Amino acid sequence: MSDSRRATVYLEPEVHRALKLKAAVSDRSISEMVNEAVRLALAEDAEDLAAFDDRVTEPDIDFGSFVKSLRRRGRI
Repeated sequence: MSDSRRATVYLEPEVHRALKLKAAVSDRSISEMVNEAVRLALAEDAEDLAAFDDRVTEPDIDFGSFVKSLRRRGRI
């Protein structure tokens, strides 16, 4: 982590305690666990953005019209 950047993050006391305990049990640092969690969250965001790109050609339909079509077809 020689090229790491420092950031101040404020955690709720219970979250901090849980991280400290998990770090001790897993022989990892809190920084390692936080970095992994952030990477996973960013990867999920990337997947979501890719899904939006895949669906860009789909027609838009507003919620009201969709509900009306469900009613017309006897679905609700």
